[in-house]
Amino acid sequence: MQVAFKQVDVFTSSAFNGNPLAVIMDAQGLSDSQLAAIARWTNLSETTFVLPPEHAEADYRVRIFTVEGELPFAGHPTLGTAHALLEAGWPTRTPGEIVQECGVGNVMVKINETGELAFAAPAATLTPWQDALMAKALNSEAFDLTQSPTVVDMGIRWLLVPMTSGDAVLALQPSVSELERLLKQADVSGIMAFGRLPQGEEEQYEVRALLVENGSLTEDPVTGSANACLARYFAMAGQTTGYRVRQGTALQRAGRVNVTFDSGTIWIGGHTVTVIDGTIAL
Repeated sequence: MQVAFKQVDVFTSSAFNGNPLAVIMDAQGLSDSQLAAIARWTNLSETTFVLPPEHAEADYRVRIFTVEGELPFAGHPTLGTAHALLEAGWPTRTPGEIVQECGVGNVMVKINETGELAFAAPAATLTPWQDALMAKALNSEAFDLTQSPTVVDMGIRWLLVPMTSGDAVLALQPSVSELERLLKQADVSGIMAFGRLPQGEEEQYEVRALLVENGSLTEDPVTGSANACLARYFAMAGQTTGYRVRQGTALQRAGRVNVTFDSGTIWIGGHTVTVIDGTIAL
């Protein structure tokens, strides 16, 4: 059985600089165990599986798998899957947008004239959080005390940690054991550290997404869900001006995320490029 397959690079306009994603274009008839096995085999942070929608307003349904299990929502898989389907000529119900059905409900993806895609950030629950473990876990005291660390729950949970600058973000050298303790204490998937970049830069924030997987430190190259959580955090503080984020610098990637605020909707956008286009044998 041959199924259309794409591997795309998300949040970048040039290949090998963003966050890779595997997309199985038609997962009808595949069992949960097959989906999990394929995701383990691709060995990427996420693999998505496209299915017919169950909701009347959706254009497609997607299931998102990591190597360890299924996620209700994730950002770069949302944009990467939409890109793969649109490139393949997938029909949409409304010009200029494509609607994804996933574990958190329907998520709208806007199709910009530049070719950039942007998803509407889902609703989130924000809870201020503070613990001395942060300094030990990140091996840093360069926290921006004018802002509060906050746990943001958007189906996936991130602990947002404000730093004094973009350089302070890049200087972080986490302790794996202490970071693992911190993640468990806060009950989050990972930490998003963020800091302001100097005026005059094309981007306004440097961010890093830090996790512990199987006892080892993992850094996500570019993270849609964490950036959506950060945008919700800024919105709660009253921000209404869009901004650009730089992510992946510490990994020699060039991830770029555009955040815009429009009539109450927060859009998380970026470019995606296709790296592999073919079939997978099942």
